Amino acid sequence: MNLNKLIEMANQIGRYHAALPDRAEALTGTAMHIRRFWEPRMRRELLAHIDATGGEGLEPIVIEAIGANRAELQPAQ
Repeated sequence: MNLNKLIEMANQIGRYHAALPDRAEALTGTAMHIRRFWEPRMRRELLAHIDATGGEGLEPIVIEAIGANRAELQPAQ
């Protein structure tokens, strides 16, 4: 999948959850949405992008959510 599209989709998810009043819930909600609805290769590509660039183009909430929940997002090998 196109990396720019993944970034755009992750940012949309993050912005949606950022509206929640509880920051911890927003972070968990963002990460768990990606875990539940993104196939493993999409998650691998997003995680590789974060590793390579620090998350260039991603909203801060997305970077924080993935950092706090990375083990849950890492697809099985």
